[in-house]
Amino acid sequence: MDQQHATADYDLAIIGASFAGLVAARTAAHRGLKVAVIDAKNEPGARVRTTGVLVKEAVDECDVPAALTRKIPGVRLYAPNGKHTDLTAPGYYFLATDTAAIMRWLAHEASRAGAHMLFGARFTGATRHETYISLHGLGISTRYMLGADGAKSSVAKAFNLGRNTEFMIGLETEYEETPSVDPDYLHCFIDTQLAPGYLGWVVPGVGMTQVGLAVSNGLFGETRKPDYQAFLNHIDTRFAFWNCEVLRKRSGPIPCGGLVSPLSGYRVLLTGDAAGLVSPLTAGGIRLAFQYGRRAGGAIANYLLDDGPDPGLVMARDYPRFGVKTWMRRLWSAAPPNALLNATLFTPPMRALAKRIYFEKRRTARGRFPQTPSECKNYAL
Repeated sequence: MDQQHATADYDLAIIGASFAGLVAARTAAHRGLKVAVIDAKNEPGARVRTTGVLVKEAVDECDVPAALTRKIPGVRLYAPNGKHTDLTAPGYYFLATDTAAIMRWLAHEASRAGAHMLFGARFTGATRHETYISLHGLGISTRYMLGADGAKSSVAKAFNLGRNTEFMIGLETEYEETPSVDPDYLHCFIDTQLAPGYLGWVVPGVGMTQVGLAVSNGLFGETRKPDYQAFLNHIDTRFAFWNCEVLRKRSGPIPCGGLVSPLSGYRVLLTGDAAGLVSPLTAGGIRLAFQYGRRAGGAIANYLLDDGPDPGLVMARDYPRFGVKTWMRRLWSAAPPNALLNATLFTPPMRALAKRIYFEKRRTARGRFPQTPSECKNYAL
């Protein structure tokens, strides 16, 4: 192929049918690009690796069908000694999801927009030419490539881009829907013996109950492994999961080191987990995947169609830096003793900190929600 006059098969090849990849595909296809989404899975709902809980802002970025979600108004936070407190914010909620169905819906939306879905196709490498990139073993070429292929990105490796080096390790079991779990709360267990550096959780999901645990490495890099059975024993007197049918299990790494560097190269960009777009503190990444996947798809379309700025430069300015959250991640990885948590977790300062973590974006400019009709009127003005 003559590199000076080559016509690529696609304008944009997206590696990974992830949240970020599918949203980017839909946006780019809507804007007129010829898009291919390449994923080794046989179908988009296979091998789900995430709990799939959405914060309300994620739905503001990408509407999802209500039939595939379950609204959860609050958070029930448990201390190591078993005592708990409930956290809510007026007008706010979380959404548990049928994650596999959400992925299938996103893939369908991207396909409807015109994206070509190539499932069962594995990315093994690529060669970058002057005006296009040829993908090894797939017989296709593209003008631009977006790596949305997860925490251990093959695109990042192939093009010598930044790679995630800090991870939490999470384990989760899906049980049949469990009546003993209060459906109005995400149940979060703080215990630095069972879940050092993160937490355990019970989520009243869509047609099932999700029970998980994640841990981080220590402050000085010492390796920790999650003891899921010990966690299950700790909570089973409350929920009796021993009497429930197991539907499926999963595990995997969760990046927690912040943005990778470099994020891009000539005609190649990373997004989603591949770029480290996961909160180092909360491990939340779906809202960021929706927000920045859409933004990346638009930036690439602007670059290819209208001679816009390089997408890597655009997204380097837009991606969040996680400065405070990275610092807080380091502190939490130190795993303060449970006795200290039992003594302080439900004090007013710690409750305020917990509400700030769980409901960080949900406050008015005055620092709290408007409560009275006059306050609502003034806030609207």
